[in-house]
Amino acid sequence: MLFFEIHLEISHFLTNFAQKMAFEQVIGQREVQQRLMRMVDEERLPHAIMLTGPQGAGKLALAIGFAKVLLSQGGETSMFGEPVESPMLRKLEHPDLHFTYPTIKLPSMSADHKPVSDDFAHEWHELVMAGPYFTMNEWLELMGGENQQAIITAGESDELVRKLSLKSSQGGYKVSIVWLPERMNQECANKILKLLEEPPSQTVFLMVCNEPEKLLETIRSRVQRVDVKKIDTEDIRQALMEKRGLTEDEAKRISRMANGSWLKALEMLSADSENELFLDMFQTLMRLSYQRKVKDLKTWSERMASLGREKQKRFLDYFLRLVRENFMYNFKQEDLCYMTQREEDFAKNFARFINEANVLPIYDLINKAIRDIGQNANAKIVFYDMALQMIVLLIQK
Repeated sequence: MLFFEIHLEISHFLTNFAQKMAFEQVIGQREVQQRLMRMVDEERLPHAIMLTGPQGAGKLALAIGFAKVLLSQGGETSMFGEPVESPMLRKLEHPDLHFTYPTIKLPSMSADHKPVSDDFAHEWHELVMAGPYFTMNEWLELMGGENQQAIITAGESDELVRKLSLKSSQGGYKVSIVWLPERMNQECANKILKLLEEPPSQTVFLMVCNEPEKLLETIRSRVQRVDVKKIDTEDIRQALMEKRGLTEDEAKRISRMANGSWLKALEMLSADSENELFLDMFQTLMRLSYQRKVKDLKTWSERMASLGREKQKRFLDYFLRLVRENFMYNFKQEDLCYMTQREEDFAKNFARFINEANVLPIYDLINKAIRDIGQNANAKIVFYDMALQMIVLLIQK
């Protein structure tokens, strides 16, 4: 009896250890990890799961960790029969693990070629092995197409059908991780829908989605949605100290400003020059609008138009954040403000111009610009119109 109890205790320890190793790159999110593991333990694993939530919450890290758990089933085992992560899984080179992600068309590709994930497999592997927390901009830069709109083409869905029709090489699950399925074009989405309606045997789809509302309703209805919330500030603080060697004070300040996003925490650590540029562009726009320098605003809009569309959208997101922070600062709610020192220095004089009379119209204006840029409108016109309207909005009290 004693030997049996010791065996169970060791077996339980090894199971927990294997799961911890699978999710070792996930920051926090223990509740989601437990929910995913219950699906396996209770033998009610759906054929398609959609992890959705804010950027930087760790959805891709969770998907990769869960894929490792699933692909360890039926694979190598310890002396107690517990799954052990194989070298292939550690290197993300398991033959039953398939990644799908947005791609671009390079000048070297033929006119009739539909780009597929395999065209950029080396770049993807390099990026994801460096860590499962990264942005679309980082991915575009690695592909060599920062000014392009990355999509998932119909050619990709054809490739996925072909790959998943093959038998599992290990006799267990086949796992398809789809990063940003909302970027599928219409033809691809229709083909993926059919694949979800008639899934290949022992196949699990893990969709990592930022904007589920952009997916076909019929696709959303065929996946089990798992909402991933922002990371707890305490988990980010602990990770900054353990993984990045920060002092407690440094980790506390950055974790608070990260607002639940590990990506944001990493961005602040690297002192990203892009955010410095965005702050400069924001300050310039506000000063020129206040001074009503129409000619200079035209020059400003032309400079914005010279940036790639992805970068333009990131600037507009940054713009919305600073409007929100300045609004809170104006109402003496410093505890609810999340700004860098440079941003706060500017807010000391500027925040009074963001008030209850104009904050919502400004939000509407910027969201309209985000929509227009996303629909490939002329960027010069979009930003010049936005700049001219800011002249009127800043004088509202």
